[in-house]
Amino acid sequence: MATTSQPLRGKTTCKKIFWAVFPHACFILSLVIYAFLGALMFSHIESTREVTVSEEYRTFLQNLTYLARKLSDNVTENENFKDDIRELFNTADPVWFINPEERWSFFGSLFFCCTVFTTVGYGNTYPVTRIGKYLCMLYALFGIPLMFLVLTDMGDILATVLSKSYNEFRKLQSKILASKLCSGSTCSKRNELKCRAQSKIVINEPLTIMEVLRSQSGMKQRPDKYRNAELFEMLIARENENTQPARNKSMERWSSCPELAREKTVSRVIRNFDKIGKELEKLDVPIVLMVLVIFVYISCAAAILPNWEKNMDFQEAFYFCFITLTTIGFGDTKLEHPKFFLFFSLYIIIGMEIVFIAFKLGQDRLIVLYKKVISFCAEKNMPSKKIYPK
Repeated sequence: MATTSQPLRGKTTCKKIFWAVFPHACFILSLVIYAFLGALMFSHIESTREVTVSEEYRTFLQNLTYLARKLSDNVTENENFKDDIRELFNTADPVWFINPEERWSFFGSLFFCCTVFTTVGYGNTYPVTRIGKYLCMLYALFGIPLMFLVLTDMGDILATVLSKSYNEFRKLQSKILASKLCSGSTCSKRNELKCRAQSKIVINEPLTIMEVLRSQSGMKQRPDKYRNAELFEMLIARENENTQPARNKSMERWSSCPELAREKTVSRVIRNFDKIGKELEKLDVPIVLMVLVIFVYISCAAAILPNWEKNMDFQEAFYFCFITLTTIGFGDTKLEHPKFFLFFSLYIIIGMEIVFIAFKLGQDRLIVLYKKVISFCAEKNMPSKKIYPK
């Protein structure tokens, strides 16, 4: 029986782990598939568009040629040249200088899709065709809620990890303080007794009926009828404990009725979907800790990113990562190799979640502060009670 029960327990634990991980994997897999489908769609639409020479582009080239001929050998002598060339390039459209096949490759389109549903929007890559613009709006309409759902789901995981880590740190800190107090020379007798009691915790096995009878020394002095009644009650209680079904035997009932097991598994998965966002609401860690986590998280990426983006140093990479994770996305710092940054997509999602948790904690702290200020102002404006003489 032991050999057959172990494989069954292994299968049931594997099934429990699978159905516990299933909601999280379902969200992430849906987002990945959505990004790949969007990359295929925009790559097909934008890379195959016809490049036509417009009248504005011809006018721009004529004016540029005129300024180039007008320019003398010494640029400093021509004071109006800088203003003229700046005004001319302000009228230029960036689309004129973009090769659609290079910009809208599969990796470039995938990078664009990531900037759409993460709401970063750097602005250096955007659809030009009319159907591409319409599909971009439709793509963002469904992609942004899916991204927020993934962020909320991953927020529960990160909130659980952060809260447990913080609680374990607090427990370890309290144990260290307690050990210092107990080991000090000024420790009182009460603290010593508590330390000894905590260190000598013994869990005894339940006594048998004979051991219980032997421990009842006062029972022999009672009359026979009372002693027999108590012995009978103890025997009945002992028999009920032995005849109660074990909890793990419910597994055998499920194996005999697979419909019941299937319904129980489905209900458990549905409950897992309903619990999304609950752990994030219960998170309570210091805001200073979250700021430190964000600083370390961005610093790690800022140290790695300049290895393949040669136009960035540590400060520029730190600025770029902060603008990205906060979904501001100015677009002033551009990437030369966006396909390499796609490997950072998981980093972006986790980082956005960490920043989101920090913003959530900051929002809670601001609400508490506003409540305190409003209650303080209300107490100040309350009319003072006047005590009239009797």
